[in-house]
Amino acid sequence: MSDADLRTPLYDAHVTAGARMVPFGGWDMPVQYPGGILAEVRAVRGAAGVFDVSHMGRVYISGPAATAFLDWALTGSAASLAVGRARYCLICNERGGVIDDTIFYRLAENSYLLIPNAGNRHRVLDWFGRIIGQRFDGGVTINDRTMQTSLLACQGPASLSLAGGLAENGLAGLRPFAWTETRLKNCGEASGAAALVGRTGYTGEDGVEILAPAAAAPAIWQALTDAGAAPCGLGARDVLRTEAGLPLHGHELDESTTPVEARLERFVDFGKDFVGRDALLRQRESGTRFTLVGLRMPGRSAPRATYALSVLGQPAGQVTSGCYSPTLDTSLGMGYVFPEFSRPGTVLELDKRGLIEEITVTSLPHYRRPRPSKARRPHRRRRHSPRPLA
Repeated sequence: MSDADLRTPLYDAHVTAGARMVPFGGWDMPVQYPGGILAEVRAVRGAAGVFDVSHMGRVYISGPAATAFLDWALTGSAASLAVGRARYCLICNERGGVIDDTIFYRLAENSYLLIPNAGNRHRVLDWFGRIIGQRFDGGVTINDRTMQTSLLACQGPASLSLAGGLAENGLAGLRPFAWTETRLKNCGEASGAAALVGRTGYTGEDGVEILAPAAAAPAIWQALTDAGAAPCGLGARDVLRTEAGLPLHGHELDESTTPVEARLERFVDFGKDFVGRDALLRQRESGTRFTLVGLRMPGRSAPRATYALSVLGQPAGQVTSGCYSPTLDTSLGMGYVFPEFSRPGTVLELDKRGLIEEITVTSLPHYRRPRPSKARRPHRRRRHSPRPLA
């Protein structure tokens, strides 16, 4: 099997379930199941869905210089990340362009797990090897365990309850962007296997990602679907992340765009040195060529990536992602526009293969999950301590 048609440990389960398989990032992946993409999106927003994300990389980084290396290679700080926590950040080239975006977990003082995107795994490994050879030779060990492990994402309001039923020590105390090690239970032949569960995801909902041995994946998938999680494919994942305004490498992010242009500066720690910092500082001071915005238009005829945007016939930008949103019952997307057209409420012209329609600039995200309401406490009269006279 070539590196262009890899299969995850769940390939047979997807085919048996009637999923439509497509090539994605070098892997054969399910784009949707018989119930359809819109039903899968509604399942995640309303209860729980389960995704096979085993095509994404699992790269373990360790050694006495591991923390210093990641501080140099990533826009986010490894030194300030506590053991047991995770952080989203970006991997930039010298010009500030985004090689990949990633989540990394601190497993121990000098041990980390990094999750690169499927199509970028080899690029990231090559880039890391170059940096290590230049600055950290002998102090960092890279162990790519993508093929030996699996990664499943259970996402939605009911996800922690469902996934917690498979974790020996439960997940009740797991905080967002934290992880825990556990043993699997209620997973048939996979019960007793070690797993790492992180409260992370890519849908805009609460949820977890379960990393386990490759052989355990079918049993975990079966246990989650038996518990009520809907099988979901790449199509639903794309709609969900677009609703939530989450960028996708190859669409909103690539080596010709920067975190500043993508409005991701909150994930850049300018207080430390890292690859691309000087270029990003210059851009932050002098302004950007274009900026990422949300886009919205009525109906189901969604904007698509590469559709041109204009104002009075003059170029204004380009769509990077778009979809019909069943959650909001409208068409929406993201795109890059010149800064003068980035104000929410600005009406642009969308060129849909020669048909010009109006589309409106919006802020991101389009959708935020409802926060649980806190029970109001009974009012108590506050006792004031006497203040000394001035």
